[in-house]
Amino acid sequence: MTTPQHGPYPSQGPQHGPYSPPNQPAHPGQPGPPYYGYVPYPVPGPDDFDHRTSTAPLVATVLLTVLGPAALFLGGLSVMATDSCGSDCPTALTTWLYLIYSTIVFGGVLSLAALVTAWSLPRKVRYWNLRRWAAFATVAPSVLVIALVLTIPSP
Repeated sequence: MTTPQHGPYPSQGPQHGPYSPPNQPAHPGQPGPPYYGYVPYPVPGPDDFDHRTSTAPLVATVLLTVLGPAALFLGGLSVMATDSCGSDCPTALTTWLYLIYSTIVFGGVLSLAALVTAWSLPRKVRYWNLRRWAAFATVAPSVLVIALVLTIPSP
């Protein structure tokens, strides 16, 4: 007669996989948790330590070191678009230039604040989504300035 395979301790019930909960209730006569099949790893709770906390801020920092100076350089060169029209520039062009320069100024402050936020959030699973959005907000103003410079209206 063979005995059923038990977990690592004799007090545990049958084990269906390395991390699966038992399919039987903990106490006879009471319903147990539902069994949804094999669980390959334990699902982390919201207060568990997240080992991937530095991925999104690191990617945002690398992208900002490349895109930030490029946005400043292209934004500074966008003044040359008004050289050909002098003081008779169309309003669409001047509005576009004001939008570029305000994005450089306010976007720089936003990028710095978002980068500090992304790096300083606690290393818990519950802050994963907020850390990802802060990393996205770090890079967004630089990408917007580059897009505005590349689509500047002609004088």
